[in-house]
Amino acid sequence: MMSEERSAVAMDGISREEALALLARERREELRERAHKTTVRCVERRFDFCAIINAKSGRCTEDCKWCAQSARWHTGCEEYGWVGTDACVKAALEAQRNGADRIGIVTSGRRLSPEDVDRACEAIAAIKAASSTGVCASLGLVSEDDLRRMKAAGLERVHCNLECAPSAFSRLCTTHSTADKLAVLRAARRLGLDICCGGIIGMGETDEELVEFAFALKEVAPDSIPVNVLHPIKGTPLGEMGVLDPERVVDSVALLRLVNPSTPLRFAGGRRDMSDETAAKCIYVGMSAGIAGPLLTTPGANFDDDRELAVRAGYSVGPRCRRRATARPV
Repeated sequence: MMSEERSAVAMDGISREEALALLARERREELRERAHKTTVRCVERRFDFCAIINAKSGRCTEDCKWCAQSARWHTGCEEYGWVGTDACVKAALEAQRNGADRIGIVTSGRRLSPEDVDRACEAIAAIKAASSTGVCASLGLVSEDDLRRMKAAGLERVHCNLECAPSAFSRLCTTHSTADKLAVLRAARRLGLDICCGGIIGMGETDEELVEFAFALKEVAPDSIPVNVLHPIKGTPLGEMGVLDPERVVDSVALLRLVNPSTPLRFAGGRRDMSDETAAKCIYVGMSAGIAGPLLTTPGANFDDDRELAVRAGYSVGPRCRRRATARPV
């Protein structure tokens, strides 16, 4: 389907009331079949991959209840400072060999120090010089001035998750807010950078909060929505939550697809906790991209496993020629 046709279909959205009603157990089949039809009509039939490098780990001042890297919890998380440019380039070349479109540089902490911003710019420029891999960055509450410098070095996409429904965020984190995250996303849009923005399901959200989260993402209009499933980590406040029921995972993906008809939904954290059967169901109802390889504090998906599932579902795989997205308001 041509992009203009996908855009026209995407205009015909679903209401909050209808989205909530479709989460009723007795309407599960209808929810999933509608999501599948939307996927076939609206989503590019190419399954793209990215990879990440944990470029600065642990010792985070924030109190996100799901995160092993917070200094407030005792999780045994590995702690280290900036890994260096060579490590970032090595990760980018490995991602390229695995067929990934981009490498994401991810750092723990509320925001980077001026020295680490310099180091990030150096690493981004080096990756661009050494590989054909696109560069994404997830650097906390990064400023517009710092993003401008990174864009000049070659940064193409900024990652900053909403994580959950805005109304629920304050019970999961008190040291920053949804408004802080939106400020980062708006700054990225003003600079013409792509946006990657999603969150985590399985943190105790109600049906109403799941719907609110899906529509909050629709308002952001990201270029990619990473869908993490909580991997409970001992020592965090959510460490005893338990792994989300696989059927709820599939329903959540279907709901996100109906509300965001043409945006890539990306397997992220928690994929390794799923069976291939559950992952295949997720692809059927809307997943169309993935993060593979090592994640932050948990193992990620295997490139070959998810490639095989994508091909079985009728997607093509392989690196693309990237194109710059036009700036849109957040």
